[in-house]
Amino acid sequence: MSKTPAVDIVQASQASITAILNKIESVVLGKPKECRLALACLLAQGHLLIEDLPGMGKTTLAHVLATTLGLSYQRTQFTNDLLPADVVGFSIFDNETNRFELHKGPIFNQVVLADEINRASPKTQSALLEAMAEQQVSIDGITHELPMPFFVIATQNPLFHAGTYPLPESQLDRFMMRLSLGFPDLKAEKQILLNTSQRTNQTSADSKGNSKADNEAVVAEAELIVMQDAVTQVSVSNDVLEYIIALSHVSRRAYNGHISPVNNTDEIASEISCKPLSPRASKALLQAAKAMAFIDNRDYVLPDDVQAVFYVVCQHRLEMQPNRQLDASQLESSSVARQILNSVDVLNPLGY
Repeated sequence: MSKTPAVDIVQASQASITAILNKIESVVLGKPKECRLALACLLAQGHLLIEDLPGMGKTTLAHVLATTLGLSYQRTQFTNDLLPADVVGFSIFDNETNRFELHKGPIFNQVVLADEINRASPKTQSALLEAMAEQQVSIDGITHELPMPFFVIATQNPLFHAGTYPLPESQLDRFMMRLSLGFPDLKAEKQILLNTSQRTNQTSADSKGNSKADNEAVVAEAELIVMQDAVTQVSVSNDVLEYIIALSHVSRRAYNGHISPVNNTDEIASEISCKPLSPRASKALLQAAKAMAFIDNRDYVLPDDVQAVFYVVCQHRLEMQPNRQLDASQLESSSVARQILNSVDVLNPLGY
């Protein structure tokens, strides 16, 4: 049986994409760009890191993504005394059956929220590595497959806060995107306060303050898997591939002390000091760009899609020092990622 062409799935999925975004944006107010990027990360089968101050809506975004898509969801509060077994699970010997029985940890859910991940020890942080890279976990030498789709959302407080352990580069690299929600504007914050007052008076709300409508899924799990598969089929031209390669190679030249752009033009931002983008980063950038094209009702990738996701996919991989700024818009405009984007000519990325 032949597969349905990606263009047909893209067109058929647009009503669902619109419904998903409307539902998410009705809860995470004033952040349409961040909501689109979070959905793109899930459709691209990546994992999401959200860094911001406490109380900015990080956990709310994770919860509404899970409920909107009808996926099983588990939140784990990462603390300095959390053990790896608390995340992946453990085996206990049952005297009645005379065998070991697996007690599954929260990692066996489809959406896993690792809340304040940088407050846990590096040993506990590393418990997520195998799950995020291979969608499986090993317990007592036995490999267990994780459910599909599988999506890890981790939140972390800024690294200048007390009691945090910076994520190592290998852990950061497992996250396809890093987002920062930032402060809401005046209109959005007023609506947040109004919604809080209304929900306080609701008699139909659950113990978390969510109404029944908030917990209704917009799409079925099978439809979401079809959309994820369609994202992988989105076509990419040779020109776009060369554009992604050029962006990666600029970061590698900068790392080696050669800051001139690939196409050797004279127009380049100030000196770039960064870590190089690996082939895994290039693959993540390509998949995220495909997901953005899918959300925008196209079965082909444009350079605009690459630019739309370049900062959130690459900045946390490029930084030489941990991010200590809180203004997301100001940070993006002056970032290493922005300098690299400005140094590559879209029309002639490799200088042929």
